[in-house]
Amino acid sequence: MQNKAILGVMSDNNSSLQASETADFGYQTVPRAAKASKVREVFDSVAPKYDIMNDLMSLGIHRLWKHEFLNALDPRPHYRLLDLAAGTGDISFGWLKRGGGPVVMSDINDSMLNVGQDRAASKGHLSDIEFLVADAETLPLPAGSFDRISMAFGLRNCTNKDNVIQEAYRLLKPGGRFFVLEFSQLQIAALEKLYDAWSFKALPKLGQLIAKDAESYQYLAESIRMFPNQERLKSMFEGAGFERVTYRNLSGGIAAIHAGWRL
Repeated sequence: MQNKAILGVMSDNNSSLQASETADFGYQTVPRAAKASKVREVFDSVAPKYDIMNDLMSLGIHRLWKHEFLNALDPRPHYRLLDLAAGTGDISFGWLKRGGGPVVMSDINDSMLNVGQDRAASKGHLSDIEFLVADAETLPLPAGSFDRISMAFGLRNCTNKDNVIQEAYRLLKPGGRFFVLEFSQLQIAALEKLYDAWSFKALPKLGQLIAKDAESYQYLAESIRMFPNQERLKSMFEGAGFERVTYRNLSGGIAAIHAGWRL
């Protein structure tokens, strides 16, 4: 990603991890060291059609969820935002539009971040944003650098989610807050069959039709089911040191906003 990032992609390997350790990749089990590269392949494939597919996948509802997420972030001119898994930039641009301060857009996938940077240029935001290609588990940034850290629809793709949450805690200033918007566990039992049919039958077909890639969208549906539920993620925040941890279900729990304070 030439001249587009303040740092190159961080290594997928962690010397403290054994090669025999495994991680989930949707419903598959893969070597832990291989997951990041496999996720990167998925997003390399879907990046050109990612925004269109988001609208189709959620019937446009993701825009309402992101609106609520930005309300929770409470953008202010003197706040600095780290937008993790920033992708094509919806959260960063919404933050700036609402009067938030400078942004670091970070993503492990340079294909996604390239799309985000092109969008930033078209919106006149290049002077407000720094671009960082890096692994959210090991970010090359100084501790206590940010007032807000956001992560929208990215945590479920990370190999070690606890490490990501701990990094967010390290990077926040005292009084800062970490917000995660992510697919979660549906709370309306009557809709489960319909939701499963949409996820596992309709989405891969849409992926093949629009992005010529059914397998990546099959993975995305599976990754949602493998993600920790609301209470489990709340406990993970608390285990990293966050206080006053809360979550708010959206659309019956299809998605949820989690938030925690570094005090």
